[in-house]
Amino acid sequence: MRIGVDATSAANSRGYGRHARALLSAMLMEDQDNSYTFITDAPESIRFLPANADVRIVSAGAPTTLAAAAGGRRSAGDMMRMSRALSDKSFDLLLFPTVYSFVPVFTRARKIVMIHDVIAETFPQMTVPGVAARLFWKSKVALGRFQADAIVTVSEYSRRGILAHFRISPERIFVVGEAGDPIFRPIAQPQPTTRLQELGIKPDQRLIIYVGGFNPHKNLEALVSAFRALTSEQAFADLKLIMVGEYQREVFHSYFGIIKRQVEEMGLSDRVIFTGYLPDEDLVVLLNLGTVLVLPSLMEGFGLPAVEAAASGCPVIATTESPLPELLGNGSVFINPTNPSELVSALRRVTGSTELRAEMRSAGIAAAAALTWKAAARQMIDVIRKVGAK
Repeated sequence: MRIGVDATSAANSRGYGRHARALLSAMLMEDQDNSYTFITDAPESIRFLPANADVRIVSAGAPTTLAAAAGGRRSAGDMMRMSRALSDKSFDLLLFPTVYSFVPVFTRARKIVMIHDVIAETFPQMTVPGVAARLFWKSKVALGRFQADAIVTVSEYSRRGILAHFRISPERIFVVGEAGDPIFRPIAQPQPTTRLQELGIKPDQRLIIYVGGFNPHKNLEALVSAFRALTSEQAFADLKLIMVGEYQREVFHSYFGIIKRQVEEMGLSDRVIFTGYLPDEDLVVLLNLGTVLVLPSLMEGFGLPAVEAAASGCPVIATTESPLPELLGNGSVFINPTNPSELVSALRRVTGSTELRAEMRSAGIAAAAALTWKAAARQMIDVIRKVGAK
Protein backbone atom coordinates (compact mmCIF):
# COMPACT_ATOMS: atom_id res chain seq x y z
CA MET A 1 0.00 0.00 0.00
CA ARG A 2 0.99 3.61 -0.47
CA ILE A 3 0.57 5.44 2.82
CA GLY A 4 0.37 9.20 3.35
CA VAL A 5 1.52 10.38 6.78
CA ASP A 6 0.71 13.69 8.46
CA ALA A 7 4.16 14.45 9.88
CA THR A 8 3.50 17.96 11.23
CA SER A 9 3.48 16.96 14.90
CA ALA A 10 7.02 15.52 14.66
CA ALA A 11 8.41 19.06 15.01
CA ASN A 12 7.23 19.37 18.61
CA SER A 13 9.53 18.75 21.59
CA ARG A 14 6.76 17.39 23.82
CA GLY A 15 5.46 13.86 24.17
CA TYR A 16 3.43 13.62 20.98
CA GLY A 17 6.35 14.95 18.93
CA ARG A 18 8.75 12.45 20.48
CA HIS A 19 6.18 9.74 19.87
CA ALA A 20 5.76 10.63 16.19
CA ARG A 21 9.49 10.74 15.50
CA ALA A 22 10.25 7.46 17.27
CA LEU A 23 7.27 5.50 15.95
CA LEU A 24 7.60 6.61 12.33
CA SER A 25 11.35 5.94 12.34
CA ALA A 26 10.79 2.44 13.68
CA MET A 27 8.03 1.78 11.15
CA LEU A 28 10.36 2.64 8.27
CA MET A 29 12.83 0.10 9.64
CA GLU A 30 10.27 -2.66 10.14
CA ASP A 31 7.85 -2.29 7.22
CA GLN A 32 9.09 -3.91 4.01
CA ASP A 33 5.69 -4.08 2.31
CA ASN A 34 4.34 -0.52 2.25
CA SER A 35 5.67 2.80 0.96
CA TYR A 36 5.36 6.04 2.93
CA THR A 37 5.05 9.68 1.93
CA PHE A 38 5.52 12.20 4.75
CA ILE A 39 3.56 15.43 4.41
CA THR A 40 4.34 18.41 6.59
CA ASP A 41 4.15 22.19 6.65
CA ALA A 42 7.67 22.80 8.02
CA PRO A 43 11.04 21.20 7.17
CA GLU A 44 12.11 20.83 10.82
CA SER A 45 9.43 18.20 11.40
CA ILE A 46 11.12 15.66 9.09
CA ARG A 47 14.78 16.00 10.11
CA PHE A 48 14.53 12.62 11.81
CA LEU A 49 13.79 10.86 8.51
CA PRO A 50 16.43 9.21 6.29
CA ALA A 51 17.69 11.25 3.35
CA ASN A 52 15.86 9.07 0.82
CA ALA A 53 12.45 9.43 2.49
CA ASP A 54 9.58 10.60 0.28
CA VAL A 55 8.66 14.03 1.70
CA ARG A 56 6.30 16.79 0.61
CA ILE A 57 6.57 20.25 2.17
CA VAL A 58 3.38 22.30 2.22
CA SER A 59 3.73 26.07 2.68
CA ALA A 60 2.24 27.43 5.91
CA GLY A 61 1.80 30.81 7.52
CA ALA A 62 2.10 29.59 11.13
CA PRO A 63 4.81 27.56 12.91
CA THR A 64 4.23 23.84 12.81
CA THR A 65 4.07 23.49 16.59
CA LEU A 66 0.95 25.64 16.64
CA ALA A 67 -0.71 23.03 14.44
CA ALA A 68 -0.79 20.65 17.37
CA ALA A 69 -2.01 23.09 20.00
CA ALA A 70 -5.21 22.09 21.72
CA GLY A 71 -6.60 25.50 20.79
CA GLY A 72 -6.01 24.76 17.13
CA ARG A 73 -4.55 28.04 15.91
CA ARG A 74 -4.00 26.97 12.30
CA SER A 75 -5.40 29.25 9.64
CA ALA A 76 -8.03 28.02 7.21
CA GLY A 77 -5.53 28.43 4.38
CA ASP A 78 -2.89 26.29 6.11
CA MET A 79 -5.42 23.56 6.82
CA MET A 80 -6.70 23.61 3.24
CA ARG A 81 -3.19 23.22 1.83
CA MET A 82 -2.47 20.27 4.15
CA SER A 83 -5.84 18.73 3.35
CA ARG A 84 -5.21 19.02 -0.39
CA ALA A 85 -1.81 17.33 -0.08
CA LEU A 86 -3.15 14.50 2.10
CA SER A 87 -6.14 13.98 -0.18
CA ASP A 88 -3.88 12.82 -3.02
CA LYS A 89 -5.83 10.03 -4.72
CA SER A 90 -2.70 7.90 -5.09
CA PHE A 91 -2.70 7.14 -1.34
CA ASP A 92 -4.33 3.90 -0.22
CA LEU A 93 -4.23 4.84 3.46
CA LEU A 94 -3.64 7.96 5.57
CA LEU A 95 -2.01 7.95 9.01
CA PHE A 96 -2.41 10.80 11.51
CA PRO A 97 0.01 10.17 14.44
CA THR A 98 -2.03 12.56 16.57
CA VAL A 99 -5.52 14.03 16.36
CA TYR A 100 -4.01 17.36 17.47
CA SER A 101 -2.93 18.08 13.90
CA PHE A 102 -5.84 16.40 12.14
CA VAL A 103 -7.34 18.14 9.12
CA PRO A 104 -10.40 16.96 7.19
CA VAL A 105 -9.51 15.03 4.05
CA PHE A 106 -11.50 14.31 0.93
CA THR A 107 -10.44 10.92 -0.33
CA ARG A 108 -11.58 7.31 -0.31
CA ALA A 109 -8.30 6.22 1.25
CA ARG A 110 -8.54 4.38 4.57
CA LYS A 111 -7.72 6.56 7.55
CA ILE A 112 -6.05 5.83 10.90
CA VAL A 113 -6.19 8.58 13.52
CA MET A 114 -4.33 8.47 16.84
CA ILE A 115 -6.03 9.83 19.97
CA HIS A 116 -3.39 9.69 22.68
CA ASP A 117 -5.63 10.45 25.65
CA VAL A 118 -8.86 12.06 26.84
CA ILE A 119 -7.25 14.69 29.07
CA ALA A 120 -8.93 17.58 27.22
CA GLU A 121 -12.30 15.84 27.52
CA THR A 122 -11.82 15.06 31.22
CA PHE A 123 -10.35 18.45 32.22
CA PRO A 124 -11.55 20.94 29.58
CA GLN A 125 -11.05 24.02 31.75
CA MET A 126 -7.44 23.04 32.36
CA THR A 127 -6.52 22.29 28.76
CA VAL A 128 -8.75 24.39 26.47
CA PRO A 129 -10.19 27.11 28.74
CA GLY A 130 -11.38 29.41 25.96
CA VAL A 131 -14.88 28.84 24.57
CA ALA A 132 -13.79 29.23 20.94
CA ALA A 133 -10.74 27.01 21.43
CA ARG A 134 -12.83 24.34 23.13
CA LEU A 135 -15.37 24.35 20.31
CA PHE A 136 -12.60 24.07 17.72
CA TRP A 137 -11.01 21.19 19.66
CA LYS A 138 -14.29 19.30 19.99
CA SER A 139 -15.03 19.78 16.30
CA LYS A 140 -11.56 18.60 15.27
CA VAL A 141 -11.71 15.47 17.43
CA ALA A 142 -15.27 14.70 16.34
CA LEU A 143 -14.35 15.00 12.67
CA GLY A 144 -11.27 12.86 13.20
CA ARG A 145 -13.37 10.15 14.84
CA PHE A 146 -15.97 10.36 12.09
CA GLN A 147 -13.48 10.08 9.23
CA ALA A 148 -11.28 7.42 10.84
CA ASP A 149 -11.61 3.79 9.84
CA ALA A 150 -9.60 2.98 12.96
CA ILE A 151 -8.62 4.84 16.12
CA VAL A 152 -5.24 4.06 17.67
CA THR A 153 -4.26 5.01 21.20
CA VAL A 154 -1.16 4.47 23.33
CA SER A 155 -2.39 2.36 26.25
CA GLU A 156 -5.24 0.22 27.52
CA TYR A 157 -5.85 2.97 30.09
CA SER A 158 -6.44 5.51 27.30
CA ARG A 159 -8.53 3.01 25.36
CA ARG A 160 -10.88 2.69 28.33
CA GLY A 161 -11.08 6.47 28.54
CA ILE A 162 -11.92 6.82 24.85
CA LEU A 163 -14.68 4.24 25.14
CA ALA A 164 -16.08 6.07 28.18
CA HIS A 165 -16.11 9.50 26.49
CA PHE A 166 -17.05 8.72 22.89
CA ARG A 167 -19.51 6.55 21.05
CA ILE A 168 -17.01 4.36 19.25
CA SER A 169 -17.26 0.64 18.59
CA PRO A 170 -14.57 -1.18 20.62
CA GLU A 171 -13.56 -3.04 17.45
CA ARG A 172 -12.39 0.26 15.90
CA ILE A 173 -9.91 1.08 18.69
CA PHE A 174 -6.41 -0.40 18.72
CA VAL A 175 -3.55 0.02 21.20
CA VAL A 176 -0.02 0.75 20.00
CA GLY A 177 2.37 1.33 22.90
CA GLU A 178 5.31 3.62 23.42
CA ALA A 179 8.86 3.22 24.71
CA GLY A 180 11.85 5.21 25.83
CA ASP A 181 14.54 6.17 23.36
CA PRO A 182 17.63 3.91 23.60
CA ILE A 183 19.64 6.92 24.80
CA PHE A 184 17.91 6.54 28.17
CA ARG A 185 20.01 3.97 29.99
CA PRO A 186 22.03 3.65 33.21
CA ILE A 187 25.37 5.49 33.14
CA ALA A 188 28.24 4.36 35.33
CA GLN A 189 29.48 7.23 37.51
CA PRO A 190 27.50 10.01 35.75
CA GLN A 191 28.91 13.53 35.84
CA PRO A 192 26.92 16.72 35.13
CA THR A 193 27.15 17.95 31.55
CA THR A 194 28.18 21.52 30.81
CA ARG A 195 24.52 22.56 30.66
CA LEU A 196 23.72 20.89 33.98
CA GLN A 197 26.75 22.55 35.58
CA GLU A 198 25.51 25.93 34.31
CA LEU A 199 22.21 25.22 36.09
CA GLY A 200 24.06 24.56 39.34
CA ILE A 201 23.48 20.81 39.43
CA LYS A 202 26.17 18.80 41.23
CA PRO A 203 26.77 15.04 41.39
CA ASP A 204 26.48 14.79 45.18
CA GLN A 205 23.02 16.38 45.50
CA ARG A 206 19.71 14.67 46.22
CA LEU A 207 17.43 15.65 43.34
CA ILE A 208 13.68 15.34 42.91
CA ILE A 209 13.03 15.62 39.17
CA TYR A 210 9.93 16.52 37.17
CA VAL A 211 9.91 16.30 33.36
CA GLY A 212 6.99 17.57 31.27
CA GLY A 213 4.79 20.57 30.56
CA PHE A 214 3.54 23.24 32.95
CA ASN A 215 -0.11 22.65 32.19
CA PRO A 216 -2.72 22.72 34.99
CA HIS A 217 -3.51 19.00 34.80
CA LYS A 218 0.14 18.19 35.53
CA ASN A 219 -0.67 18.97 39.18
CA LEU A 220 2.56 20.86 39.79
CA GLU A 221 1.13 23.09 42.51
CA ALA A 222 0.68 19.92 44.56
CA LEU A 223 4.27 18.87 43.81
CA VAL A 224 5.71 22.22 44.93
CA SER A 225 3.59 22.14 48.11
CA ALA A 226 4.72 18.58 48.86
CA PHE A 227 8.34 19.59 48.27
CA ARG A 228 8.00 22.46 50.72
CA ALA A 229 6.44 20.20 53.35
CA LEU A 230 9.20 17.62 52.96
CA THR A 231 12.12 20.06 52.99
CA SER A 232 10.80 21.68 56.16
CA GLU A 233 12.00 18.49 57.89
CA GLN A 234 15.69 18.60 58.80
CA ALA A 235 16.46 15.19 57.28
CA PHE A 236 15.30 16.39 53.85
CA ALA A 237 16.40 20.04 53.92
CA ASP A 238 19.15 19.40 51.35
CA LEU A 239 16.77 18.24 48.59
CA LYS A 240 16.41 20.21 45.37
CA LEU A 241 13.51 20.14 42.92
CA ILE A 242 14.51 20.17 39.25
CA MET A 243 11.64 21.05 36.90
CA VAL A 244 12.45 20.20 33.28
CA GLY A 245 10.27 21.46 30.46
CA GLU A 246 9.81 24.18 27.85
CA TYR A 247 8.02 27.21 29.28
CA GLN A 248 8.91 30.10 26.96
CA ARG A 249 7.25 28.79 23.78
CA GLU A 250 4.46 26.68 25.24
CA VAL A 251 1.48 26.38 22.87
CA PHE A 252 -0.83 24.68 25.35
CA HIS A 253 -2.53 26.37 28.31
CA SER A 254 0.40 26.99 30.68
CA TYR A 255 0.58 27.50 34.44
CA PHE A 256 4.29 28.29 34.45
CA GLY A 257 3.79 31.81 35.81
CA ILE A 258 1.61 30.48 38.61
CA ILE A 259 4.11 27.75 39.52
CA LYS A 260 7.04 30.17 39.50
CA ARG A 261 5.14 32.61 41.71
CA GLN A 262 4.23 29.78 44.11
CA VAL A 263 7.91 28.83 44.37
CA GLU A 264 8.86 32.43 45.13
CA GLU A 265 6.08 32.98 47.67
CA MET A 266 7.01 29.77 49.51
CA GLY A 267 10.64 30.90 49.72
CA LEU A 268 11.89 28.01 47.60
CA SER A 269 13.69 29.91 44.84
CA ASP A 270 17.09 28.66 46.01
CA ARG A 271 15.88 25.04 46.04
CA VAL A 272 13.86 24.84 42.80
CA ILE A 273 15.55 24.96 39.39
CA PHE A 274 13.60 25.54 36.17
CA THR A 275 15.80 24.16 33.40
CA GLY A 276 13.67 24.89 30.36
CA TYR A 277 13.96 22.40 27.52
CA LEU A 278 16.83 19.93 27.91
CA PRO A 279 18.23 17.87 25.00
CA ASP A 280 18.19 14.13 25.61
CA GLU A 281 21.98 14.11 26.03
CA ASP A 282 21.60 16.31 29.12
CA LEU A 283 18.36 14.74 30.31
CA VAL A 284 19.71 11.19 30.50
CA VAL A 285 22.59 12.38 32.69
CA LEU A 286 20.20 14.31 34.93
CA LEU A 287 18.01 11.22 35.35
CA ASN A 288 21.07 9.17 36.26
CA LEU A 289 21.98 11.77 38.88
CA GLY A 290 18.42 11.99 40.17
CA THR A 291 17.13 10.59 43.45
CA VAL A 292 13.59 10.19 42.13
CA LEU A 293 11.41 11.34 39.23
CA VAL A 294 7.89 12.46 40.14
CA LEU A 295 4.94 12.51 37.73
CA PRO A 296 1.93 13.65 39.84
CA SER A 297 -0.48 14.40 36.96
CA LEU A 298 -4.23 14.24 37.34
CA MET A 299 -4.11 12.10 34.19
CA GLU A 300 -1.54 10.72 31.74
CA GLY A 301 -2.32 8.83 28.55
CA PHE A 302 1.03 7.06 28.73
CA GLY A 303 3.61 8.84 30.89
CA LEU A 304 6.73 8.65 28.74
CA PRO A 305 8.97 10.68 31.11
CA ALA A 306 8.42 8.03 33.79
CA VAL A 307 9.40 5.23 31.40
CA GLU A 308 12.51 7.16 30.30
CA ALA A 309 13.45 7.72 33.95
CA ALA A 310 12.98 4.05 34.81
CA ALA A 311 15.12 3.06 31.82
CA SER A 312 17.84 5.38 33.12
CA GLY A 313 17.77 3.77 36.56
CA CYS A 314 15.97 6.65 38.27
CA PRO A 315 13.25 5.56 40.75
CA VAL A 316 9.75 6.76 39.86
CA ILE A 317 6.80 8.10 41.85
CA ALA A 318 3.82 8.44 39.52
CA THR A 319 0.10 8.98 39.34
CA THR A 320 -2.35 6.12 39.53
CA GLU A 321 -4.40 7.91 36.85
CA SER A 322 -2.29 6.51 34.04
CA PRO A 323 -1.18 3.18 32.56
CA LEU A 324 2.07 3.38 34.55
CA PRO A 325 0.95 0.98 37.31
CA GLU A 326 0.48 -1.62 34.54
CA LEU A 327 3.68 -0.69 32.68
CA LEU A 328 6.15 -0.23 35.54
CA GLY A 329 4.47 -2.42 38.15
CA ASN A 330 6.11 -2.97 41.53
CA GLY A 331 9.25 -1.16 40.46
CA SER A 332 7.66 2.23 41.12
CA VAL A 333 5.54 3.93 43.78
CA PHE A 334 2.09 5.16 42.76
CA ILE A 335 0.02 7.88 44.40
CA ASN A 336 -3.51 9.23 44.19
CA PRO A 337 -2.86 12.65 42.59
CA THR A 338 -5.74 14.26 44.50
CA ASN A 339 -4.33 13.22 47.90
CA PRO A 340 -1.48 15.60 48.89
CA SER A 341 -0.47 13.57 51.93
CA GLU A 342 0.18 10.51 49.74
CA LEU A 343 2.67 12.47 47.66
CA VAL A 344 4.54 13.79 50.71
CA SER A 345 4.63 10.30 52.23
CA ALA A 346 5.90 8.73 49.00
CA LEU A 347 8.63 11.36 48.62
CA ARG A 348 9.73 10.85 52.22
CA ARG A 349 9.78 7.09 51.82
CA VAL A 350 11.75 7.00 48.56
CA THR A 351 14.22 9.82 49.17
CA GLY A 352 14.88 8.52 52.67
CA SER A 353 15.77 4.93 51.80
CA THR A 354 18.86 3.93 49.83
CA GLU A 355 17.76 0.29 49.93
CA LEU A 356 14.31 1.03 48.50
CA ARG A 357 15.77 3.12 45.70
CA ALA A 358 18.16 0.32 44.77
CA GLU A 359 15.23 -2.11 44.52
CA MET A 360 13.19 0.38 42.47
CA ARG A 361 16.15 1.03 40.18
CA SER A 362 16.59 -2.65 39.28
CA ALA A 363 12.88 -3.28 38.81
CA GLY A 364 12.39 -0.09 36.80
CA ILE A 365 15.21 -0.87 34.38
CA ALA A 366 13.73 -4.33 33.74
CA ALA A 367 10.19 -2.99 33.25
CA ALA A 368 11.28 -0.26 30.83
CA ALA A 369 13.38 -2.73 28.83
CA ALA A 370 10.21 -4.67 28.00
CA LEU A 371 8.89 -1.63 26.07
CA THR A 372 10.44 -1.07 22.63
CA TRP A 373 9.68 1.06 19.60
CA LYS A 374 10.31 -1.99 17.44
CA ALA A 375 7.35 -3.71 19.09
CA ALA A 376 5.25 -0.56 18.78
CA ALA A 377 6.08 -0.27 15.07
CA ARG A 378 5.05 -3.86 14.47
CA GLN A 379 1.78 -3.23 16.29
CA MET A 380 1.04 -0.22 14.09
CA ILE A 381 1.98 -2.09 10.91
CA ASP A 382 -0.43 -4.84 11.96
CA VAL A 383 -3.19 -2.24 12.38
CA ILE A 384 -2.38 -0.87 8.92
CA ARG A 385 -2.69 -4.35 7.42
CA LYS A 386 -6.05 -4.93 9.10
CA VAL A 387 -7.46 -1.56 8.05
CA GLY A 388 -6.09 -1.89 4.52
CA ALA A 389 -7.69 -5.31 4.11
CA LYS A 390 -11.20 -4.01 4.82
